[in-house]
Amino acid sequence: MASPPSAVLYPGTVPVLELLTVPQVMARLQLGRSAVYDLLRTGQLASIALGRARRIPAHALTDFIRTRLEQDAA
Repeated sequence: MASPPSAVLYPGTVPVLELLTVPQVMARLQLGRSAVYDLLRTGQLASIALGRARRIPAHALTDFIRTRLEQDAA
């Protein structure tokens, strides 16, 4: 059962996805900077580039966790 992406909705506007910084993902996963960048580099965790900045959609983090849970359960 997939949950919809995290979005902020305001009347008359387009939904805005929540974008996380690498430090925010580090805190949520309790991982170091190198480990998070390894997940991004290998494509295990989806991200977007905004100039030189890297942002991770909140739904991508949720999908990553769900996938890891399913792999561990198998």
